[in-house]
Amino acid sequence: MDSAPLCATLVNADAPFRIERVASCDSTNARLLSRAAAGEPSALVLVAERQTAGRGRRGRVWESTPEGSLTFSILWRLAPEKLGGLSLALGLALLYALEKLGAQHLTLKWPNDLLYAPPDAASDKLPGKLAGILVELAPGGGKTDMAVVIGIGLNLFLPHGLSNRAAGLVDCLPVLPSRSQLLTEILVEAHRMLVTLEKHGFAALRAAWQERHFYQNRAVLLQDAGQAEVEGICRGVDDTGTLLLEMAGQPGTSRFFAGELSLRPKLEDVAS
Repeated sequence: MDSAPLCATLVNADAPFRIERVASCDSTNARLLSRAAAGEPSALVLVAERQTAGRGRRGRVWESTPEGSLTFSILWRLAPEKLGGLSLALGLALLYALEKLGAQHLTLKWPNDLLYAPPDAASDKLPGKLAGILVELAPGGGKTDMAVVIGIGLNLFLPHGLSNRAAGLVDCLPVLPSRSQLLTEILVEAHRMLVTLEKHGFAALRAAWQERHFYQNRAVLLQDAGQAEVEGICRGVDDTGTLLLEMAGQPGTSRFFAGELSLRPKLEDVAS
């Protein structure tokens, strides 16, 4: 993979973003949240070669280096009622972009992860996390215009010390593209998903997302979902991206807005 600087602008009718690049910063999300609060318009992308305080979901740290990852954030403005399912839509955008470049065996995890799941993996080995998405709302949004910052971290190579929980793009794509090409393809798909959300909401993407959801119709555990732990069969999501679990002894499905999803220990699939 080449080490050429990332493009400063993206001249592409399919992804009209303004791109800024910095060698290092604390967090691209934090920088764009500040600029959004100051009135920065939509469609700004901030790319950092290195983040010293990159953030993941639920307060986790996301490590990033120029050689090992691609990390950037997107500032976009959406109507509040169209925010549901945003992280899922961007996960789908990542999957489509990487598949266009030749990546294989990609799958999704609710609510914000892209996974690598090779078909020859041991039966007890879970997919490795390839990319994560962190969505944060800027303060001061209005009724028709809410600024949202979407942070994306993509592992190019396997992060040190995380071999059992992570994956790198090199695992599913034998020849890595340039970082500029990689960013361009991701932004093209991200723009397509964002426009779809603006026009139709997540309902228009729900079926496509569920087709690629690794946990679909499987027995799962959901931790920290307002309780210590709940069990059920994952029945996908609703039109707002809210998780649906079929739970023993309860009619229909229960809705969950947050939590950490994992397979039950037996790793058994359940027929739909």
